[in-house]
Amino acid sequence: MAGRLMKSQNKIISGVCGGIAENMHWDKTWVRIIYAFLTLITGIIPGVILYIVMMFVMPDQGVRGD
Repeated sequence: MAGRLMKSQNKIISGVCGGIAENMHWDKTWVRIIYAFLTLITGIIPGVILYIVMMFVMPDQGVRGD
């Protein structure tokens, strides 16, 4: 893992998938597609709940918690 997991400035909704992609050095588009696919096949609600939790738990870039 590359470091601290934080929301991305490259955001569509809140920057959660972009932040995961940046942290793992993956393409943001693929992370978003995979997340959307997994959300659809798991019945939508668990994926939406997980995304909402991550929106509140993941800090924005530039916020230091040291």
